[in-house]
Formats: sequence, C-alpha cells, structure tokens
Amino acid sequence: MKVLTQPWGPPGRWPAAVVGLALMLLGTTSFGDATVDLRVYNDTADEIVVTLYDMNATPPQPVLEHQIIEGFAWLPASVTPGIEGDGHVSWSAETTGTDFHRCGRRERRGLTSDAIVRITTDARCADSGPGA
Repeated sequence: MKVLTQPWGPPGRWPAAVVGLALMLLGTTSFGDATVDLRVYNDTADEIVVTLYDMNATPPQPVLEHQIIEGFAWLPASVTPGIEGDGHVSWSAETTGTDFHRCGRRERRGLTSDAIVRITTDARCADSGPGA
C-alpha cells in the first residue's frame, strides 16, 4: 500500500499558489467599504440651512441634517457608493433670513469623489402657515 505524503500536489507549487491567492485578495475591494467624498457648497451669499440625504443608503439616510452653511462656504460629506461606485444625494435648503426667504431642493446622481454639490436657494418657499 502506498502512503500519500503530498496529498495537495508537489511542494514546489504551494508558494506560488499562496502568493497568487494573497495578491487576488489584496487587489479586490468589497462593495460598500469605500465612500464617495463630496463638498456641499453654498452657492449663495446668504446663510442657509441644508439637509442632505444619501439616497444609496437603504433606507435613505440624512448625511447633513439642518446644517447651517455660511455664504459661499462648503462642508465635507461622505455618502455610500452605488453599484457603479457613484454617489446619489437629495437635498433641501432654505435661507435663514426673514427679509428675503428663499428655498431650494434638488437631486443629484452620478457623483464621484471630490464632486461639488452646489446648493442654491433660488425658489420661493411654499407657504405652510394657517393664513397662507
């Protein structure tokens, strides 16, 4: 009866197989490990209050919630990449002043890292009071 001393093949092939497997594992990234980094930019001279939602998150999650951004300033934000690796956000904003109250709302898809999300308040706000 013959005794098997090398059940997995000749010993000379093991180092190459182990190195090859290690390189394959190091070279891959799993979905969801990375983020898409954005710059949320107030494209007005007015101070605004912004809420930004990550639409790739399940369910969509707020990334910035009622965040004040000074005129022509920006804040960093990170969102979840989609299947194609890009970001998808929805935002709403309004000016903080009462003299000329303006609002804005948009959705942006296909955002890559370091993309600028320009926040504008170029629309009239919907009246919600009892006398409106």
